Amino acid sequence: MISIMAIPFIMTTIILHGLIKGINIYETFIEGAKEGFTTAIKIMPYLVAIFLAIGILRRSGGLNYLTSLLSPITKPLGIPPEVLPLALMRPFSGSGSLGILKDIITTYGPDSFVGRVASTMMGSAETIFFTMAVYFGAVGIQKSRHTVVAALLSHLAAVLASVLICRIILF
Repeated sequence: MISIMAIPFIMTTIILHGLIKGINIYETFIEGAKEGFTTAIKIMPYLVAIFLAIGILRRSGGLNYLTSLLSPITKPLGIPPEVLPLALMRPFSGSGSLGILKDIITTYGPDSFVGRVASTMMGSAETIFFTMAVYFGAVGIQKSRHTVVAALLSHLAAVLASVLICRIILF
């Protein structure tokens, strides 16, 4: 019941606050919508580049090649090779990751170790490059090397934590 009422409550609170403060709500909304549309147009080239790169990576077999290349490194860490495509795709694409997650759950089941690791990983990691393209593109930041390193380290931590937590819970 609380979740059903949360959004209407928040919207009503915002409108009432605006009315109390004497703000022209409609004009303010239109101004914000214009600004949002302008931002969307500014970030469009970054999004197209990200989606194009993801499509090339998946269709060329590059993702499968990377998985087989990294498997000897990840196997001693206990990372199942079946989740490597998800771990590699997650920083780039939410929808691509969701497709890989669906394939993993369909193949191995949601209650299998691989299914649980994949689900935990999906919820623990972020689409780093998409998020950076959107936010950095919106404000015009071009030098992002420190952000990329920190974000990739946090992604690695999320992958390792997903495996560790699922191992602890299953045993």
